[in-house]
Amino acid sequence: MSLSRRGLLAASGAAGALAATGSTARADDAGGGRSGGGHGHGRHGPRVRTGFDRLAADGYALLAGERVGVVTNPTGVTSSVRHIVDVMHADDRVDLVAVFGPEHGFRGTAQAGGSEGRYDDPATGLPVYDTYRKSGQPLADVFTASGVDTVVFDIQDAGARFYTYIWTLFDCMESAAIAGKRFVVLDRPNPVTGRAALGPVLEMRYTSFVGRRPIAQAHGMTVAELAALFNAEFLKDRPVRLETVRMSGWRRSDFFDTTGLPWVPPSPNMPTPETALVYAGTCLFEGTELSEGRGTTRPFELLGAPGIDGRWAEAANDLGLPGVRFREAYFTPTFGKHQGKTVGGVQLHVHDRAAFDPVRTGISLLVTAKRSWREFAWLRSNPTWLDTLSGTAAVRTMVDAGAGTDEITGAWQEGLGAFRSVRRRYLRY
Repeated sequence: MSLSRRGLLAASGAAGALAATGSTARADDAGGGRSGGGHGHGRHGPRVRTGFDRLAADGYALLAGERVGVVTNPTGVTSSVRHIVDVMHADDRVDLVAVFGPEHGFRGTAQAGGSEGRYDDPATGLPVYDTYRKSGQPLADVFTASGVDTVVFDIQDAGARFYTYIWTLFDCMESAAIAGKRFVVLDRPNPVTGRAALGPVLEMRYTSFVGRRPIAQAHGMTVAELAALFNAEFLKDRPVRLETVRMSGWRRSDFFDTTGLPWVPPSPNMPTPETALVYAGTCLFEGTELSEGRGTTRPFELLGAPGIDGRWAEAANDLGLPGVRFREAYFTPTFGKHQGKTVGGVQLHVHDRAAFDPVRTGISLLVTAKRSWREFAWLRSNPTWLDTLSGTAAVRTMVDAGAGTDEITGAWQEGLGAFRSVRRRYLRY
């Protein structure tokens, strides 16, 4: 990388001011704020500016004098879709010395349940360390070996408790504290809004990498808000030195396509913001013998299994769920459950996303699938996987007992109310 190119890139950031002090540093809104309007890219770019965009506009002052490592994946991009690692590596104002890859890897080459391992990034020459399924002291040892002073986190979340990147965030915060490193979270939108928390709250007996601590199934928070909650509520015995860089222009009612930001699939089976919209509910079908749509172009929107016919879609539509309709659908997964077989089922069509409740919809689909298809079964290779996903055995046992949607969703309201009270203290927008 030539010095002239580095200088050109360094000079290209827009001027801006960023206040970043204390345990949850907040940037003052600049150029948009809460009153920003319009959709998409206009003359002045996207309405929402991410935490990274604001960090760069301030000349990376928050990282001055620090050896920096970044936890990121393909979603860590600027509004012009350049990867932040490439941008920072080309800028003399940042001493970027390491990259840390989560599930699916830094460059995103691995499928679900996989990572890229340890390698040197061909584009930058930077060492890439694997964080997937590492936590505690082993992950702290990775941070120590990398030689970083500050760990920066910048990954697009999908808004659901069982999407693993927020637990990569948690694990990295915990391990950074053990290693004595500072931790900086660059905020990005919750793609399905930050309006409400929905669904059951994890019971600690079901902790796993798809749920480390008791938060709601659809948490309704940004990653920076979650980081503040994690540090104060779950890491309070040994909190990390945490700083967060807020977005500007983002409102809690914003769906992703209103932000003007580019969507990069956070994982291979999260291709669009519409996938994220339904994911917090339909991912529960991973705990059944039905396909959750992996191996199709509409994962988590298509659900089905051999032998299902139009009665399931009819039963689901009869519930009159707000904001969504169900189409009788037939498809052939190219991988995953029922690979190569033609299966029947439903496709979700969300027509009013403001009224749509993904978790209630997911429960309703479980209830109607069991009632309309006599071969319905929980995942045979792991019959209690649904308990791990939902964070409770109640969903599975109540579906088995013939309970309806209202009875099942009513069972978690007390715990959800308690979580909402805690959550409220950490909302930053």
